Amino acid sequence: MTTRKTSIWRTICFLLVGLLAACSKQTDPVQPMPSLAKVTVYKSPTCGCCEAWVDHLIENGFEVAVVDEPQMNPLKGSLGVPNDLRSCHTAKVDGYIIEGHVPASDIQRLLVERPDVQGLAVPNMPIGSPGMEMGTRVDPYRVMAFSADSRTVFAEHGQH
Repeated sequence: MTTRKTSIWRTICFLLVGLLAACSKQTDPVQPMPSLAKVTVYKSPTCGCCEAWVDHLIENGFEVAVVDEPQMNPLKGSLGVPNDLRSCHTAKVDGYIIEGHVPASDIQRLLVERPDVQGLAVPNMPIGSPGMEMGTRVDPYRVMAFSADSRTVFAEHGQH
């Protein structure tokens, strides 16, 4: 009986030592998540939906700098935002222009794919887009990729 107890205890100790060694061994160290590019948001000082969009970006891992700009139209013109794609706020991120309520996931995709465009835009202020939430309502809207002479649909949200 003593031999059996000893054998059981040895087995338990062997398993515990193996388990502890496996738990303490770091064969694949945890890599830090890459930080997302810094977004500079230009907005009217009194715009609430712009603040909500900034919160959306922060919640999705972006570092955001906010610049209150009382004269948005001249700024949009100087950045080359086409009149037909304008919305309430304008942002710059890693060489791209982001106009309006573009979802953070589309900005992340833009930064990964790096298409040859000037930026992304959500014209107007569609209900249900980030910063324009009104309950569960989501009106269909498109995120447009744009350049000086072209427009393409980058993403669609809601029912189309």
